[in-house]
Formats: sequence, structure tokens, C-alpha cells
Amino acid sequence: MNDHYLKKLDRVTAILTQLQSKPTVRAQDLARKFDVSVRTIYRDVKTLENAGIPIIGEAGTGYSLMDGYKLPPVMFTKEEVLSFITAEKLMQKFSHQSLGNHYKTAMEKVRSVLKYSDKNLIQNIEKQIDIYNYYPETEDHIKDVLPIILESIAEKRQLTMEYKTIEGNISMRTIEAVGVFFEFNYWYIMAFCTLRNDFRQFRVDRILQIFKTHNPFLQEYGQINDYRQNGNGNKTIVKLLVKKEIINHLSNSKKYYGLIEEKETAEGMELTFETEWIKDGFPRWLITFADYATVLEPEILKTRLNELITKIAEKHQ
Repeated sequence: MNDHYLKKLDRVTAILTQLQSKPTVRAQDLARKFDVSVRTIYRDVKTLENAGIPIIGEAGTGYSLMDGYKLPPVMFTKEEVLSFITAEKLMQKFSHQSLGNHYKTAMEKVRSVLKYSDKNLIQNIEKQIDIYNYYPETEDHIKDVLPIILESIAEKRQLTMEYKTIEGNISMRTIEAVGVFFEFNYWYIMAFCTLRNDFRQFRVDRILQIFKTHNPFLQEYGQINDYRQNGNGNKTIVKLLVKKEIINHLSNSKKYYGLIEEKETAEGMELTFETEWIKDGFPRWLITFADYATVLEPEILKTRLNELITKIAEKHQ
């Protein structure tokens, strides 16, 4: 069998997997995924139909398997099995507890369809992989809180929740969740808050009660990153001159604090930020490497930085 037919066999098998895993699959998406023409995808689908697979095709919609049709379990490659083991270790350390239990049962189902040799592979290798997490685990007040939130997003239904702020204030909120994200060891909801009539993010471990309502969303939303990157607060432009020897240690945090431009100069790296946290969050972060940095602008940041440094010096005299 030549290379052309091997590639076709791999592609047709992968298309069948896509049909098993999604309600509808468009020919254009398959062509882009496998880097072939749409006409090639049409021929591949015809190959599956000739093999007796009941595929339903609708113009302008895509392909799907006939409802109720069952296929034998999918076989995994050795590389895919190894990736499952690594992903399972990551889930054990970093997943939210309400998702971790569901992932564990899902992995048990995956293991059940593995070949005997692959099961031996897992047994031999899983104790040789570990993930070290130095952050303490957070505890939630509600079991299965993330699945409730994700269901509300999928169904486009409002949530009502009792929420405790960092200051200890408790209030009832009605929100329309856009998405969830994990950052600095905490899970957050990005949502439209009907009380504030604006977008807000809520830390999941501060939710005391949560209920999915029958009320539909009042508007349509984009992807979660659209709202995280384009906050609605008043932003300030900050320019710092940072010594090159420290710049690698800021690789992760500088983007979080709003980096929009980075330019190399003879004196060091000139970093430009756009931040909403000019009075507190940004200057407190800047203190951690202030001996390697010079504030070019604004003056308000210089003043706030000096206030914090003075307060620290007075406290530890």
C-alpha cells in the first residue's frame, strides 16, 4: 500500500472519529483541519458511505451520523495513551474538585476500551510521572459548582448566587456567565452582572450558594478572552525602563499586568502597560523588582510607589 492510500486511510478514520464526537461536522472545517480540498473531503465521506456508515449530509449545515447508530470503541495510538496519562496527572493537581471526579470516571471508561498491551503501558509508566504544585488547594462551599456554571453557559440560562467579597460583604447576584478561567491557583467566572449592569469576574470559592434559573440570557456573548482582554475600567498607560538581567523573571507576570509593547534600548527594556490597577495592584507588583526598574510615566505611579516604600520602611525600622 503506497503512501497516498495510507494518508487517505488515516484521514478517513479521523473523519469518522470527528463524526462520532460532534453533532455536526462541516466539510470546510474538515478540509482546514486535514489541509486538503473540500472536494477531497467529499470523496472521503463517500468512501465512508460506501463502507456502510449511515452519514446524513445537509447542504449548508454539514455531516452527522444517523441518530442511534453505534460504532465499535475507538482504538488509541500509543502516543495518545501516553498523553492521557500525562493529562490525568495534570488534572489531579490542577483541576477543580468538581471536575476532577468526573474526569476520573471518564478516564476509567477510556481505560476500559484500551488494548491489553496499552493497559500494561499505563501500569508501567503512570508512577513515573508527577506534577509538583506548591500552591495550597482552595475549598469551595458547593459541590459540583463548576458543572452548574458550565451548564448555564451551554443552555444560556441566568444564575442566581450568594457571593462573598474579599472584604467579607455578602450579596445576592444574578449573572449571565460568559466563561470560566483558572489563574493564580483560583477558578473565576467571567459574567455579566445584572446588579452592576456590567461585566465582572467572580472567584468560584467565594460563592456561598448558586442556582440555575429558567430565565434566558438577555444578550449574546462572544468568547471569554474578548472580555478578559478588553476590560471596561479606566486604564492608565505606564512606561517602565527595566534592566535586561531581570526581564526573563517577568515573562509570565508582565502580560497579566497589561503589557502592550516591549522595546529594547541601550539602557534596558522599555515596557509599556495598560492597567486599571494604578493605585494598588500595579505598584505592589512593581515593588518586587523596583531596584531594577525606572518609572518613566505616569507621575501618579511614582508618587504611589514612594508612598508604599515609605510605609514599608517605617514598619520595619
